[in-house]
Order: sequence, then structure tokens, then C-alpha cells
Amino acid sequence: MEPLRQGDPIGGHPHRLSFAPKSPHFHVLVTASHWAEPAQRIIEQAGGQLHFLPGSLTEDALTARLSETGAQAIVLRGSAPITDRVLKASPALRIVAKNGAGVDSVDLEAARARGIAVAVAPGANAGAVAEHAVALMLALTRQLPQLDRMVRAGEWAGSTWQGRDFRGATVGIVGYGSIGRATAQLASALGARVLVRRPQGQADDFATESELHRLLPQLDILSLHCPLTERSRGLIGARELAMLPRGSLLINTARGPVVDEAALIDALRSGQLGGAGLDTFDTEPLSAGHPLTALPQVLLTPHVAGVTRDAGLQVATLTAQNIVDHLAHTALPALHRVA
Repeated sequence: MEPLRQGDPIGGHPHRLSFAPKSPHFHVLVTASHWAEPAQRIIEQAGGQLHFLPGSLTEDALTARLSETGAQAIVLRGSAPITDRVLKASPALRIVAKNGAGVDSVDLEAARARGIAVAVAPGANAGAVAEHAVALMLALTRQLPQLDRMVRAGEWAGSTWQGRDFRGATVGIVGYGSIGRATAQLASALGARVLVRRPQGQADDFATESELHRLLPQLDILSLHCPLTERSRGLIGARELAMLPRGSLLINTARGPVVDEAALIDALRSGQLGGAGLDTFDTEPLSAGHPLTALPQVLLTPHVAGVTRDAGLQVATLTAQNIVDHLAHTALPALHRVA
């Protein structure tokens, strides 16, 4: 039987209207319990149906939900494991769209082998992450966590306290993509000297140093903004931390495994590092009683550097558009596609 059309009579009542439900053109699985409403509207207006996966994002849960929905697209929020087993759970799957930039939890080789695109939303939250990184720098330079605890404990620093200056400090940027560039610009605007790990002339107007072992001894603050790859995993270990001047600060808003966590803890305990501002960790969420939580010179945030209202909307809408464009056979911009 053909579906009824507007104006068709129903039960002898010619003016009563009925609409046949429309079948979705494609299905999208979001690895979270919610997603920004403007992004949802982009998907729905293109004929897509959204499915959500709240709770524990295990390989088993992802595989089961993909098999159930037959999704053509995954919106990857967080670091759910997108393994080869997950990728083959829905034969119709055509794109994994990261709601952000980091795709270290995606098996890129398996995606390429299966012809599944992997897309990111580059630069959409760069300003937010840069602000967070510089906020960590300022808070640690002026020792705000220690001062806050002091006042809450009924103590007063008085004339014995001496802070540090951010203006005039040398900030090293490792990873000069959109986030590293934005961080460099903010730090420079506040009076810091910025030194970027890049070949000469490849960091806008900032001074550069191409070799890490020559960069580190010059820094008061090391700020990490590189993606997690096999080359960057463990990039900053005991050897590199020892190259920094004693009392330097480390900021990591990139990925936890870029830094050797055990070496970091040792450097903080020994005083080789004067403090650390960390938004990312080896294992997330950070476990209760983790050694980092016992160090007063460490400022910890729960991987939220890029999570602001405006940045969140920009990231989500760009992610949604990546899905719609790819499924419509529209080529994605080169910077948006990593596989």
C-alpha cells in the first residue's frame, strides 16, 4: 500500500490529514548521552537519525550499539576505543568524526583499510585551549594554589612571600598547530618571550629552536601542544626534564602520554620541576589517590581545556558538517581529514 499524501481521505473524512513517517537517510551514533543541539539539527535537517551511547564506552558496548543501529557515522566524543572490531560492527559505516582534534583512540590503519574516513574539527577550540594553558601558566607562576590553601588554613604570607613574574619569562611551545600558535600569541601579549620548537622561519614572527635538547635549557615554562603519535609518545621523559632549568614549570594540555608520568612525578618531588599544570593524563579519569593529587605544586583539571560554551558549539557544528559533507560525497578540507 502506498503511503497517504496530504489531502487523502481517511475513513470518509476528506479534510483530515495524515503523514507517513519518513525513513532516515542515514544513522549517526554519538559516543555520549548528549550533543549540542545545533549540531543535532544539522544532522536531522540532512535526513539523519541520531543514536546515543551513554555510560561506559567499552569496545563491547560500541560494537553492540553499532551493530544495532547500522550507523553510517560515529561522532567520537572523548576517547572511546575505535578498534578494528568496532569499525566492522556496522558494514555501512563510512566516517568516524571526532568531536575535537585528538584521534589517538582510533585505529587509523584499520579505518584506511576499510575505506572509512576519519575526520577532525581542527582549530575550532584552539582559543579555548590556549586560554586554559595560559591560565595554568599564570596560576602556577604566581603560586595561586598554594596561596589559596594558605589563606583557607588561616595563614598569611605577609612580607615573607615572594612570587614570580610571568612578564619576561621564556615560554617554550612544543607543537605549533592552531592551539600552539594561539597559546604563543596569548603568552606573548602578556609579556612573555616565546620560543617555538620549529625550524627557523616556520613559526610566524616567533623565535624558533629546531632541536628539543637546545630548546629546553632556555625555558622557564614548557607548554605542550603536540598530538599523540608513536613519535611523540614519551617525548618528555627523565632526560628531557633534567634539561630544563631547575624550578621550571610544565604545562600539558595535549595528551597525557606525551610526558613520561613516572618521570614527571619524580621531577616534581625532587624540585627539578617547580610545578605542573595538567589537563591530560595517562589514564583518564585520574584514579583516586594518584600520586599527582598529593603534590601541592601541581594544578590538575579534568581534560576540559577546550570545553567552553562557544568552543563547544563550534566544534560540534563543524563535526556535524563533516559528517553531512562526507556522506553527500563532498570532499572534506585537507586539514579536516586524517584518514
